[in-house]
Amino acid sequence: MTSLWLDRGQSFSSDPFTAGTSYDTVVAGAGLTGLVTALLLARSGQRVLVLEARYPGAVTTGNTTAKVTLLQGSVLSALAKQYPKKQVHAYVEANREGQAWLLRYLDEHGVPYQRRDAYTYAASAQGTAVLRDEQAAATAAGLDVEYLRETGLPFPVHGALRLADQAQINPMDVLDALVTDVRERGGTIVSGVRLRDVTGSHPLTVQTDQGEVTANQLVLATGTPVLDRGLYFAKLKPNRSYAAALELPEGQSPPPGMYISVEHPTHSLRDYERGGRKLLLVGGHGHPVGRATSEKAHLAGLLDWAAGHYPGAVPTHTWSAQDYQATNLMPFFGKLPRGRGHVYFGTGYNKWGMTNGVAAALGIASDILGGQLHWAETIHHRVTSPAGALSAVALNAGVAAKLATGWGHVAADGRTKAADATPENTAPPADGEGLVYRDGVHPMAVSTVGETTCRLSAVCTHLGGIVHWNDSEKSWDCPLHGSRFTNEGKLLEGPATKDLPLADANGTTGAGAKSSGSDTV
Repeated sequence: MTSLWLDRGQSFSSDPFTAGTSYDTVVAGAGLTGLVTALLLARSGQRVLVLEARYPGAVTTGNTTAKVTLLQGSVLSALAKQYPKKQVHAYVEANREGQAWLLRYLDEHGVPYQRRDAYTYAASAQGTAVLRDEQAAATAAGLDVEYLRETGLPFPVHGALRLADQAQINPMDVLDALVTDVRERGGTIVSGVRLRDVTGSHPLTVQTDQGEVTANQLVLATGTPVLDRGLYFAKLKPNRSYAAALELPEGQSPPPGMYISVEHPTHSLRDYERGGRKLLLVGGHGHPVGRATSEKAHLAGLLDWAAGHYPGAVPTHTWSAQDYQATNLMPFFGKLPRGRGHVYFGTGYNKWGMTNGVAAALGIASDILGGQLHWAETIHHRVTSPAGALSAVALNAGVAAKLATGWGHVAADGRTKAADATPENTAPPADGEGLVYRDGVHPMAVSTVGETTCRLSAVCTHLGGIVHWNDSEKSWDCPLHGSRFTNEGKLLEGPATKDLPLADANGTTGAGAKSSGSDTV
C-alpha cells in the first residue's frame, strides 16, 4: 500500500551521521512539523540536525489527504463542548497562522497548490444538528462559514457548511522544498537513524541506534512522543484511516471542492491532477489501531462506497495513515514534562496536521528562540474539562482491558488449540496471514508474506501489549498505544523504539522488554 504522494520513483539522499557531534537542536522526525521547526531554527542561525528513522514523509505526512483548511469536520463544536470561547478561538488562530505560514511559504518557493472551497456535509437528517453546532462554533471563532444544500457532490446531502478559499497540496512537494531549504541554511537531515533515548540536561545526550550526539534542545516530531516522560501515549487515541486515488471514466469529474462528512464512517473527498487527468481522492473508514477484525474490510468498505457514487472508477493507489487524537481534543505542543525545559514535542493533531502541524512548529520554535505567541500561551494554559478527563479514563481503562484480554486470549489459544505449541508443531499461516499463539510461556507472532515465514515475540516492545495482525498492510499492530512493526518485526511507528525480537530455538530473545525513554533528563 503506497500512497499517491510517495509513489514517485526516487529515494532520499541522506546526509552522513557522525556520532559525537554537537548541535544547538536535534529534531526527531522529518514530517511537516519536524521540517518546519528545523527550518525556523536554522533561519535563526542554529546548528540543526534532523533525525528520521525511515525517510522524510514516511509516516503521517506522506499518507495524508493533504487538506489545508480551517473547516475541519465537527472539530470546533466538539472543542466548544469542552472549552470556553477563548480556547476555541486560540485553536482557530493557531490553525489560521499555520495555514497562512504554509501557503505564504509555498508562494515564495514556487511550490504548486490549489485553492478550493471546503465543505463539511451531512449525509443524514440527524447530521444536520451537528452542522448547526459546528456553524455556531465556527462563527463564534471568526470563520465566515455558510450553510447550504448545493455542494457539487454526485449524491444528495441534507445540508453542508462551506468555507471559501481554502487549499490542498501534494505534501511531498512541500517536504522537498523544506528539505532543500533546511540544508541551504546549514541544517543536516539524516535518514535511517532512530532516536532511542535522551539523558542529561545541558547539553542533552541524544542516543540513537547508530551512536550519540549532544544538543541543547531536542524536538520530538514523531507523531506520538517516543519518550514516555509526560505519559502522552496515555493521553492519545491512535487511529488508522484509509485512502484511495481513483481514475474516473470519461464523462465523470471529481467534485469541485474538498469535502468531509459528519457521519461515521467518515467520507472525505478531494481532487488531484496527475498526468493531465484529475484523480478523485477518497478517505475515511477509520478505526482504533490494532482493534479491527479486518483492516482489509475497512479499505474494501471505502472502495465500495466510492464505486457506488462513481461507477467505473478504477483505483490507482490505496493506502492508510495513522493519526493521534488527544483525549481532551486539543493538540499538545511545547515543552515536554520532565524535560527540564530542553525537550519539546508536538502531537494530537487529530487528522488535521497540515495546519496544526505547522502551528505546533511555530509554537515550538517560538519557545526555543524566546518569542511569544498569544494563541500558544492560551492553548498551553488550558484546563482539561470533566468530559476530557472522563475520555482519558475511558481510554486507559480500555487499554488495560485490552492488555488483559490480549494475554488471556493467547493463554486460551495455547490451552485449547495447542497445549504444548512449538514452532515445529504449529503450521505456518497461509501467505498474507498472521496468527498469535503461545509457545510455552511465550506469546508468539508468526506470519507468512511472500512465501517467507517469520516468527517473532508477540509482545510489543513499548508496554507489553499483544500485537495484532494487520491483514491489509501485512504488519503487526499494537492495540494499546499504536506501535506498528513489519512482518519481520522492524519498527514502523508509535511510542516503541525497538523492533519485535525474533524467535530463537528457546522461544524468544528479550520478549516484553520495555523500549521507552529512561526518564532521566
